[in-house]
Amino acid sequence: MRTTQLSPEVFFAADHVVTVKRGDLGFLHAAAERSERRRARVCAHKDPEEALHEMIVVLRRDAYMIPDKHLLKVESYHIIQGLADVILYDQAGEIVNVIQLGDYASGRPFYFRVRSPNFYHSIIIRSDVLIYHETATGPFRKTDTVIPPWAPAETDDAGRKAYMRDLERRVDEFLARRAGTGK
Repeated sequence: MRTTQLSPEVFFAADHVVTVKRGDLGFLHAAAERSERRRARVCAHKDPEEALHEMIVVLRRDAYMIPDKHLLKVESYHIIQGLADVILYDQAGEIVNVIQLGDYASGRPFYFRVRSPNFYHSIIIRSDVLIYHETATGPFRKTDTVIPPWAPAETDDAGRKAYMRDLERRVDEFLARRAGTGK
């Protein structure tokens, strides 16, 4: 697959017909490994102004996916490889649901779609690497994404790490309560 690089972690497919095979993901793995944010993506759409955005995303286990909500966007994830928990939050940052996703072979749901602007969401990666196909409505506008005041900034290394440790504990407790095992 031929690509052009927009940033250290964002690539755009250069061909009019975009195909992705296993070997094409090597450069994304390497880019995610080098990335400060521990992620990389190749975009199948031609530019940020497109009405439909499709991306293949690679996330390392320690990637921080800051909680956010989208005012005008619908997005979906189709897991290709790995395991992840999608966390849905209320306005105050309390967990209202956790969807455990995995690739088809995992037996977990492998597809997830967010279409409501009424809640925040984020992801915890539960495998060494997570690869998924993301589809979202465009065009991309940073102003259409809301970051809650209770989420540490991506640049706050200590705050982000502490938040993720606490979030994993809270998610595990939520899942245990839901399974009826309590904690």
